[in-house]
Amino acid sequence: MDKLDRELLKLLQEDATLSVSEMAEAVGLSTTPCWRRIQNLEKHGIIKKRVALLDAEKLNLGMTVFVQVKAGQHDINWLSRFAEHAAGMEQIVEFYRMSGEYDYMLKVVVSDMKAFDVFYKKLVGGIELSDVTSSFAMEQIKYTTALAIV
Repeated sequence: MDKLDRELLKLLQEDATLSVSEMAEAVGLSTTPCWRRIQNLEKHGIIKKRVALLDAEKLNLGMTVFVQVKAGQHDINWLSRFAEHAAGMEQIVEFYRMSGEYDYMLKVVVSDMKAFDVFYKKLVGGIELSDVTSSFAMEQIKYTTALAIV
């Protein structure tokens, strides 16, 4: 990956709706070589997919909750069951296995406390958890999906 590839990735992270000709002009290439570079970045999995970023507030999804979970058990079967259980919950927008005191961190986006309570009951139902704690985001200071490309 060279400087031109990195410039294309920066452009795509900023606005994936740019045409190939707009991107080519921005990085100083002609259209066909630019298109080939983008295709190559997709082929190698560097560009996973192109999506639209939505405004959660305007969709009445203004509550962000970070949920920390301690495993009910520490074996591969429990991990698989929990991963499957949580992956099916559309309110979870990010899901990580962690080091430290808690085993898992979930970022949950819901409309309000009542919706979170429904989510919480579904999360703790059907699978043994040792501990669950939730922290409610009061203000979003920074949000980006763009990775720092150096």
